[in-house]
Amino acid sequence: MTKLTPQAAGTFAIAPTPFHDDGRIDERSIDRLTDFYAEVGCEGVTVLGILGEAPKLDAAEAEQVAVRFVKRANSGQKSMQVIVGVSAPGFASMRSLARASMDAGAAGVMIAPPPSLRTDDQIINYFKQAQEAIGEDVPWVLQDYPLTLNVVFTPAVIRKIVMDNPSCVMLKHEDWPGLEKISTLRNFQKDGSLRPLSILCGNGGLFLDFEMERGADGAMTGYAFPELLIDVVKLSKAGQRDAAHDLFDAHLPLIRYEQQPGAGLAVRKYVLQKRGIIASSAQRKPGASITPTAKAEVDYLLSRVGRLDRRANLQPQSSAAG
Repeated sequence: MTKLTPQAAGTFAIAPTPFHDDGRIDERSIDRLTDFYAEVGCEGVTVLGILGEAPKLDAAEAEQVAVRFVKRANSGQKSMQVIVGVSAPGFASMRSLARASMDAGAAGVMIAPPPSLRTDDQIINYFKQAQEAIGEDVPWVLQDYPLTLNVVFTPAVIRKIVMDNPSCVMLKHEDWPGLEKISTLRNFQKDGSLRPLSILCGNGGLFLDFEMERGADGAMTGYAFPELLIDVVKLSKAGQRDAAHDLFDAHLPLIRYEQQPGAGLAVRKYVLQKRGIIASSAQRKPGASITPTAKAEVDYLLSRVGRLDRRANLQPQSSAAG
């Protein structure tokens, strides 16, 4: 597998971690999920992100999940890059998971800031130490997600981190509001003060339509219809603005519903289960479950999306095919 570079673009799906109803890791669903992302045309997949329930896994389980995704993505005719989230309270755990993932064939790793960081200097120093910990030969993604992590990166701080750390090749941008941040970073590149950097966007795809217009290279998020993300990215890059917005607008009510804090992952897993991709919508405890009322609301939203995008016309399904 080729390593991640600043030229990375397209759609990298954020994968949930599939569990059985009793909380055990579901490796067969990992395989189906990986195959699905490849079949619909994702350029990559990111595992053990915030919505991958990574904090609920012990070190051995995290490595098990990462390696399973990586090896499946490298099997047969598939050629998807896999990014592994390695954020951890200590650098020893981060290093161990990063090295195991890269040895298995991962393209790179993703690092989020710990919530304790407050000043610009603390942020800059943390990522310098993190790069030293994982090894300067490991390409890594800087995750900027202040709404959840409570750490705010200014564009100047991002520029400093990227310029100080040569193996930082990508920004996972999910600030909100964040459109001006993308524009500022691209202007840094135009004036020569920032080297090439891939920018992929998260936040459930909630602002992907305009993020692409501001200069993003693609999406890195976990919406239950990655085909929508792929299409919006491609249409935007082709200059088909109205077509991109029309398709995005059709999905926006479901994207919004899936973006609810605490409930969003339950919704996403429910839809993936309905699509026959994962066997169970279960989260590992502690975790939210989707109520019958919420299921009915999601089913209604799917029916509305399905009027304009037939991929959302799903038949009720209790479990994935064996």
